[in-house]
Amino acid sequence: MIALSLAEIAEVVGGQTHDIPDPSVQITGSVVRDSREVEPGSLFVAFVGERVDGHDFAQAVVAAGAAAVLGSRPVGVPAIVVPDVQKALGALARHVVRRLGATLVALTGSVGKTSTKDLIAQVLQHRAPTVWTPGSFNNEIGLPLTALSATEDTRFLVLEMGARGVGHIRYLTDLTPPRIGVVLNVGTAHIGEFGGREQIAQAKGELVEGLPPSEDGGAAILNADDPLVRAMASRTKAKVLLFGESGEADVRAENVRLTDSGQPSFVLHTPSGCSDVTMRLYGEHHVSNALAAAAVAHELGMSAEEIATALSEAGSLSRWRMEVTERPDGVTIVNDAYNANPESMRAALRALAAMAKGRRTWAVLGKMAELGDEALTEHDAVGRLAVRLNVSKLVAVGDREASWLQLGAYNEGSWGEESVHVSDAQAAVDLLRSELRTGDVVLVKASRSVGLEQVVLALLEGEVSGR
Repeated sequence: MIALSLAEIAEVVGGQTHDIPDPSVQITGSVVRDSREVEPGSLFVAFVGERVDGHDFAQAVVAAGAAAVLGSRPVGVPAIVVPDVQKALGALARHVVRRLGATLVALTGSVGKTSTKDLIAQVLQHRAPTVWTPGSFNNEIGLPLTALSATEDTRFLVLEMGARGVGHIRYLTDLTPPRIGVVLNVGTAHIGEFGGREQIAQAKGELVEGLPPSEDGGAAILNADDPLVRAMASRTKAKVLLFGESGEADVRAENVRLTDSGQPSFVLHTPSGCSDVTMRLYGEHHVSNALAAAAVAHELGMSAEEIATALSEAGSLSRWRMEVTERPDGVTIVNDAYNANPESMRAALRALAAMAKGRRTWAVLGKMAELGDEALTEHDAVGRLAVRLNVSKLVAVGDREASWLQLGAYNEGSWGEESVHVSDAQAAVDLLRSELRTGDVVLVKASRSVGLEQVVLALLEGEVSGR
């Protein structure tokens, strides 16, 4: 964080100082909510959770070097006490962002947010120091903590914004007002909570409503291939820049193909020129993500050649998202176990099919959460798609939703040993260990709550005999 004294912070957040001998002491370290992340000069933010009360760690974090605690009650060590810790954290982030003067880029969408955020960050790093959301730290707590990690030399701040209802993104844009806003797509992720795609579009579009007008530098980066996103152009006073494979897109891809290893290659077209891109990531769905990143970079003055070079060098910065590992025995593990929704599940299956190249493929899949009334239909459709893509074997892991995956595959024509339903992750591991052979490609994907990373970890520890 930029250096601020405890007195300044107390004034910004409307807090009272307690047990602070010298209010001029500055926060020179990070702002954290996890006591394990405290470093000398940190500000520790004490939240009261369902299981853990951060105030209970106050003595320990100060002993570890924290300069003070931001909490809702005195704790016997230097503290700034406020009525609402979350609101105080947001107010501090808003103040720091205004002082910082960096260009804020915010993005949202139903699928691909984290991968696209990672691409934008890596492209902009070629131009100037950049700070970005770690992992999926995209809510009312994670977003301000990310903003507060910026320092005096930060020039670009890339923030992922998530939403579980109308009004959530508006709240986030009030905390950290972006100059550039990117909307990737409107899909079915969390449709059970929103009630429909139109409601999701309403929520996602709050991002472009929060942008400054074009004369003040505001720019809305919208997906030309998604009608619900493209329609958001009418909801903003910012300049609109379209990306996609549509011929009307300002930033588009042509001659898209996959390499033998399943990595996308294409010709990038921007208003400033065109250049070839071959990505290190896996799956054709990353083309759209790359175009969104390219549109941001173009808006910030990068040439097509600079953008193409940066995209071709970019890798995955976040765990468990299409991480590809080849074991010494030749089995390839594709770890996409962080999350799942119908759009990302289809993209992962298509990437698996592209990677096959004559090898046996395994899709180890679990439930997609928060689909509401669409759950049966969507799980059935994914099971059917696995068969249509000639996946060698579908392993559906878990209870009711997994049975729907397997039933979809069965109804599509997978009647023999091409699909199986197992009870849990350990049963999937036992099956794979007994049947995998050299050269097989294994995709593991489900919603985070299923815990299929256990399957990946077990597979990465083992080898097959080369049958």
